Amino acid sequence: MFEKRYRLNLVFNANKVYDRQVIEGIGEYLQAAQCDWDVYFEDDFRSRLDGLKHWKGDGIIADFDNPEVEDILKGTQIPTVAVGGSYQRREDYPQLPYVATDNAALVKSAYQHLKRKGLTEFGFYGVPANKYHRWSSERQNAFIDQVSSDGYRPHVYEGYLTSTQIWETAQQGLENWLSDLPKPVGIVAVTDSRARHLLQICDHLNIMVPEHVAIIGIDNENMARYLNRTALSSVEQGCKQMGYEAAKILHRMLLGYQLDKSLVLVDPTGVQERQSSDYRALKDPHVIQAMHFIRHNACRGVKVAQVVDYIGLSRTNLEARFMDEMGCSMHEQLHMTKFSRACELIISTNLPFDEIARTCGYPSVQYMYTVSRKNLGMTPGEYRVSSRLLKEDA
Repeated sequence: MFEKRYRLNLVFNANKVYDRQVIEGIGEYLQAAQCDWDVYFEDDFRSRLDGLKHWKGDGIIADFDNPEVEDILKGTQIPTVAVGGSYQRREDYPQLPYVATDNAALVKSAYQHLKRKGLTEFGFYGVPANKYHRWSSERQNAFIDQVSSDGYRPHVYEGYLTSTQIWETAQQGLENWLSDLPKPVGIVAVTDSRARHLLQICDHLNIMVPEHVAIIGIDNENMARYLNRTALSSVEQGCKQMGYEAAKILHRMLLGYQLDKSLVLVDPTGVQERQSSDYRALKDPHVIQAMHFIRHNACRGVKVAQVVDYIGLSRTNLEARFMDEMGCSMHEQLHMTKFSRACELIISTNLPFDEIARTCGYPSVQYMYTVSRKNLGMTPGEYRVSSRLLKEDA
């Protein structure tokens, strides 16, 4: 017998990265289960709540981080699966099947990443608390609990909501907070967007990232991760898995299974480490400055002589200090920095290899091929393909 053709309403704002990835996961389940469902979605990818009360479909998957959506659907008789953030208290969950990103686990991944770097001061940059930002409050509380339980002092700043009217005020407040923090410090930003604010302010204040302030965001938003000069580290949520699980639960409900209060917590998929959190506990201030200069200028083709000129020590003196702290020469560090950047661009973009070679300061694409074969045992093209196949398998 063929299964009934169901009508499904997706109540999301797909202009947000998080929502788009959840929807992608829903689509993956529909393909895997061969569901012949009609999916209703607004043309501009934003849910319209005014007509939601009167919708006459068979099932709904909705973003319950939006309290207005929750208010409309909490008493619905249509089979509904809610998607949103996790809560510390069980009574805060809606009385519906619920698939949640594990906020405490997201924060733990970010905090432990910074802690493993040897940092002992930790900050959290959130957003002002209100009913639309319950997920942020949960992450902030988890951060305070985790840092405090390890015997450290949590430094927390919520700042202002982003708007053109108060942008200068918001920037000044963030500058004051960053300036007053003990250094070095690792900061967990509640989203990648807030992390980018931190990177901008550090640039304006000439605060070295990650040498003095190491930053990690949450979302791993591919679209904007390179908008700042310093590439952003981030925790990747399991958003597609959330969508997949939500669709699977709804499918079972449509087939008659009782799943009224089922709860699924989805773990983060991991930390994507980039330059913003690549902190290394260094004692020599001259080596710290040299590393900062190398990180920001290696791909511009600078040589050791230019690093020496910038620091203002003799080459012999700086080389000895650098070798003692880093365990490699400045020339080797320049090479590793360029090559690391090239590998990142090979994996995460579709840029032509000759453009990547130019961007990373190599004299020619042929030279980059030689370096790739020497260090990886394969060409850049082979590395791009194999890396993406490994990610798909994972």
